[in-house]
Amino acid sequence: MKTYGRFLFEFLDQFFSGFKNIIMGIVNGIISIFNIPAYVKLIKTYSQDFSMPEWLLTIIAIIVLGLLIGLIVGVIAFFLKRHMRWRKKILDQEELLAEIDNLNKEVETLVDEKMRILSMEQPDLGINSRNFSDIGDNGRGNMGQATGGSSGDEEEAEVDPTTDSRFSKLTITDLEYAKYKQKDYKNNFTLPEFCHNFRHFAASQLRLWYNEKMIRLFISALASTKLVILQGISGTGKTSIALAWGKFVGHPSCVASVQPSWRDRTDIFGYFNEFTKKFNETDFLSYLYIAGYTDEIYTVILDEMNLARVEYYFAEMLSILEMHDPKEWKIEVVQSVWPTDPKKLQSGKIQVPENCWYIGTINNDDSTFMVTDKVYDRAMPIDINEKGVAFDYEEQGAMQINFSYVNKIFNNAMTEYAMSEDTLKKIEEMDDYTIQHFRVAFGNRIVKHMGKFVPVYVACGGDEVEAVDYFMAKKVLRKFEALNLALIRDEIDGYIDFLDKNFGKGKMTECIEFLLRLKKMA
Repeated sequence: MKTYGRFLFEFLDQFFSGFKNIIMGIVNGIISIFNIPAYVKLIKTYSQDFSMPEWLLTIIAIIVLGLLIGLIVGVIAFFLKRHMRWRKKILDQEELLAEIDNLNKEVETLVDEKMRILSMEQPDLGINSRNFSDIGDNGRGNMGQATGGSSGDEEEAEVDPTTDSRFSKLTITDLEYAKYKQKDYKNNFTLPEFCHNFRHFAASQLRLWYNEKMIRLFISALASTKLVILQGISGTGKTSIALAWGKFVGHPSCVASVQPSWRDRTDIFGYFNEFTKKFNETDFLSYLYIAGYTDEIYTVILDEMNLARVEYYFAEMLSILEMHDPKEWKIEVVQSVWPTDPKKLQSGKIQVPENCWYIGTINNDDSTFMVTDKVYDRAMPIDINEKGVAFDYEEQGAMQINFSYVNKIFNNAMTEYAMSEDTLKKIEEMDDYTIQHFRVAFGNRIVKHMGKFVPVYVACGGDEVEAVDYFMAKKVLRKFEALNLALIRDEIDGYIDFLDKNFGKGKMTECIEFLLRLKKMA
């Protein structure tokens, strides 16, 4: 056994001696690398025999060795730092998961406590039905933010589907408009007068200064589509012009302040609460319902509409507003039908009124989402980047206006000032050139919008080529931003020459300015 013990000792000693030699070798190697006196001794030994070139080579060798040592140390430090950062990230994640777990437990405790209290208040339902008491200005005027319309802290009672309404605001609107008769304001103004009156109303009543072109663009945009997008730098009056329009036509706009958390249509229309058996109405829904009773003009402002993805929360509206027949503009609010539901809520669906426009404002910064082509193709964007300049105005008050009259003069303008054959031919040639050189085309929807926008712009006192220029820059050339600018850079000068040749030198100013801006960015 003694013999085996000696064998085992020598056997393990052989193994661990190898580790010792490795460690000692590394230590000795590091000591050897950084043994400055040894380097100095060697230099002194051979220095007397060195010539000038040999001294130069010695200095270079010293520098190279110094850089190599620095590189090795730097690489080691980099990997150590990276490892520490990775380790810290893992620890932070573990702490975060632990915190989330604690919060989930607290939420479960609070929910259990809430349900216990509610069950004590109402043993049958386990909850209290909310009392929608805050209607605000009888459902009229500035409707405020389009958030849930429920409020009040009064005790809630069980809802009876045969006697109680689940739509508090809409039911009150039915009572208010029970004996309402459509009003005919005998309007007889022209589109130039309409633009003039709006411009001078904004100036005299609100001290908002817009040039004639901006007002023409705004009115023409309303004629071409139900969704208008106002975009540009902050503080230039995007929201202000939309608010001024609501006051001018006699119905202050409903301001729906878009929130980053908006994901679907319930954020703008509301939702049915299965606990309370009430529908959480938004001011947006109530405003549309009121608009459905009248022949007047209403406006919804989607303030900072790209704080959330427009194609999520406004998707159904985007599709419905594209339908040719306004009678088909219906959105399902609830799936079931109660006998006490509001009068104009047929089969759980609300008729989206034709006399309401939706104006979205956009700020492009790091906190917002990019508006997609799907939205832009269905809307008319207007850039507001210029500071208003004061002018001599005339006193002008709000007007009482019938939507049917405004719609009629829009339609008359589209017939009377329809685009000329020459302009249509130039647009077709521009389309062919754009497809050939940039692989970008525009569909029938954009052509349809242009067929409304351009004639109304001309009827408002503008120039046909000026209208085509603005429309093409904002609706078609805007698509170039999604292309590889480096690849299309060489094509831009040729495109500008083409526009000057077809439409006249310097006529397509909006398009040319946009193309030159793209060229600088490339």
